[in-house]
Amino acid sequence: MTKERLYLFDTTLRDGAQTQGVDFSVEDKRQIALALDAFGLDYIEGGWPGANPTDTAFFAERPPLKHARFTAFGMTKRSGRSAANDPSLAMVLDSSAEAACLVGKTSDYQVRTALEISLEENIENIARSIEAVAAKKREPLLDAEHFFDGYKANPGYALDCIKAAHEAGARWLVLCDTNGGTMPEDAYRIVSEVKAKLPAAALGIHAHNDTEQAVAVSLAAVRGGARQIQGTLNGLGERCGNANLCALIPNLLLKEPYASQFETGISAASLAQITHLSRLLDEILNRAPNRYAAYVGASAFTHKGGLHSSAVMKDPKTYEHVPPESVGNKRVIPVSDQSGRSNLLSRLADAGIDVDAKDARVSRLLEDVKQREFLGYAYDGAEASFELLARRALGQVPDYFAVESFRVTVERKKNARGELVTTSEGLVDLNVAGKLLHNVGSGNGPVNALDAALRKDLGKYSDLLADLKLVDYKVRILTSGTEAVTRVMVESADGRGNRWSTVGVSENIVDASFEALTDSIIYKLYRDGAKV
Repeated sequence: MTKERLYLFDTTLRDGAQTQGVDFSVEDKRQIALALDAFGLDYIEGGWPGANPTDTAFFAERPPLKHARFTAFGMTKRSGRSAANDPSLAMVLDSSAEAACLVGKTSDYQVRTALEISLEENIENIARSIEAVAAKKREPLLDAEHFFDGYKANPGYALDCIKAAHEAGARWLVLCDTNGGTMPEDAYRIVSEVKAKLPAAALGIHAHNDTEQAVAVSLAAVRGGARQIQGTLNGLGERCGNANLCALIPNLLLKEPYASQFETGISAASLAQITHLSRLLDEILNRAPNRYAAYVGASAFTHKGGLHSSAVMKDPKTYEHVPPESVGNKRVIPVSDQSGRSNLLSRLADAGIDVDAKDARVSRLLEDVKQREFLGYAYDGAEASFELLARRALGQVPDYFAVESFRVTVERKKNARGELVTTSEGLVDLNVAGKLLHNVGSGNGPVNALDAALRKDLGKYSDLLADLKLVDYKVRILTSGTEAVTRVMVESADGRGNRWSTVGVSENIVDASFEALTDSIIYKLYRDGAKV
């Protein structure tokens, strides 16, 4: 039986950015986009070029996607202007994106009250805007805003809006449950009716989660005829969020009737990375993952003692609806933890580390990883530190240098002009190939000063580190109180476009930062084949 193709559209970088407390940097967007692309999504919506400095800068230097179609979001042209003379639309049309998703209202109530224009003028704006996208050789998509509410109130007008977009060349008509209030049964009925009336149109679904049913609404829309599904990682989005791709995608690939009827661009191997992808996003946002999230949460396959744990140890299917490894998660039996080995071997393979599964060092490494994660280390967002930990356990990382001691001072004083300024100075004593080096560096804050001192002179390795730079630094407090444990994540880059992340944990933020910085340098030396 030939499976029908479903197309997955991620809007984390646009809709997700509207989440309260979420503020993506350009570098955050780049890192997330590359991870989504490697995962296998079909479309990645990068944001709205021209709407804010971050999105404009992101589109100015688009990420090098290998699979997904880079998509710009925008709105249909304003009334009283031609599509060629609308500055907001022009920013979208002239962006670096291959596709453009334009929002257009399809509810007569919204057109009259929010846009305050005639119904006919709104249809004209939609059609001319879609034509403008097509004329620029971009793939046009209509984001049919308030479609379900509009269809219930005035089905003729809602259909006229999307029909105009279809006739103007829209590749996808994405039906939006904008306020998140549509029930799954209504979504199925309405999508089915639209598909029957516009059989040649390709329909999509964009559901919000205000009734905690965005995933169910999306699945109902697929049954009704939608073939593009829009959503966000971890369900990010304004108010209660959007359809959660971390639940939607496993449902599509692992559950019937979807698994046997449809296919996506996500392979089984990629699906096994979805837990990692979910936690990577949380690390980038510097927030705690939802441990109770379906499929990807830390508790999704945790079985507390008693009848459940004993039953699962005999037959996992008794209390697990899918194998945890199918989504890259792991089974946890508190007190006697049975999980982790296969997941660890998969992570080692991803890092290019070839090791016999029966090697005793694998068991020791597994226990070390568990203990370090208990202490606060997180390796989902720090692949470089994980690779170093693994290679050290296997005796593959040379001792490039030894840190004998380090110190950092922060002083607030008046400068020559009588202004209060804060200065930071770092001192690091190193042993490089038997040679003692005393480095002093200054910077904007203690971490920057230590980084400058550490890399000021590393003897014969200095040339290899000339293009190394720190591009991101995040701190997360893991426990409360004045003796709180701190986790520091550092992202580094070199002149060849390589990027990697490292982690440090300590009760002392400077110590945690120094650990992450040191790991970053050692990782670059190892990757570049530095000789001891």
